[in-house]
Amino acid sequence: MFHSMNTIVITVVLLTALVSMLMLKQSVHRILVDSVQTLLGNKKMLLHFIAMLLILVLNKLEQTIAKEMTPGDFTPIVHLWEGNIVYFIQRFFMNDYLTAVLTFFYIIVFPVLLVSSIVIYIKSRDFKSYYAFVYALMLNYLIAVPFYLFFPVFEVWYYDPNVTFLIPEIYPNFELEYRPLSGIDNNFPSLHTSISLTIALIAMRSRKIEFGRLSLFSSAIIVFSTMYLGIHWLADLTAGILLAIIASQTGIRLAEHTLGERVYEDNNMFKYKKGV
Repeated sequence: MFHSMNTIVITVVLLTALVSMLMLKQSVHRILVDSVQTLLGNKKMLLHFIAMLLILVLNKLEQTIAKEMTPGDFTPIVHLWEGNIVYFIQRFFMNDYLTAVLTFFYIIVFPVLLVSSIVIYIKSRDFKSYYAFVYALMLNYLIAVPFYLFFPVFEVWYYDPNVTFLIPEIYPNFELEYRPLSGIDNNFPSLHTSISLTIALIAMRSRKIEFGRLSLFSSAIIVFSTMYLGIHWLADLTAGILLAIIASQTGIRLAEHTLGERVYEDNNMFKYKKGV
């Protein structure tokens, strides 16, 4: 599956279809048709979906802008703070099979969770979770991009010669095919950490608790993989976890506002007023 970007995309599509079928208990055709009809039939949902796609473009635009900037390299500061933690973690757990599994989660499972979230929330008409996810994903990028521009931190393996970059051992064309999607100094905060955990936090409060458990389990593995594979510093993970908490909670509140929900609290009693 790691022979080329084409095989990776095919694997992501097939696994997304499988996860969606298992969570929704319907055929791929029915899920796809109903999801598209629901999205196209609701102007507000469609506009939010387009806005989310435009924000994703921001990540690519940031790399272009960053090439014209010289804010300095903050990697030595991060290394000074935490020393050789990543090196010790990598060497302690080093195993060929574990490398393959964690590369699978980092490259394949991560986008599967992203796409599956949208499909599952739209198809199950869980509008609150849909809007919360869209807002939270946009917040992740809007908050992270300024750090990438003004606080560049290089990946661990690139700075520390003792740390090995393990992904190319499984996916030899990573630098050629996958690297253009993310700058080598776009490390603080870790978006793999923040987005995967954001997905899990929202999914755990969605109508599909099974998807929440799957997302939580997967996000834990993805977070660990970012250090084991030699990519992120502990500081990146810490910042990513904090970003996920902020983005998910803010996303949920914005979703409630978008749907016209108001929550009144009085002696631990809750009442909801809702207008879609």
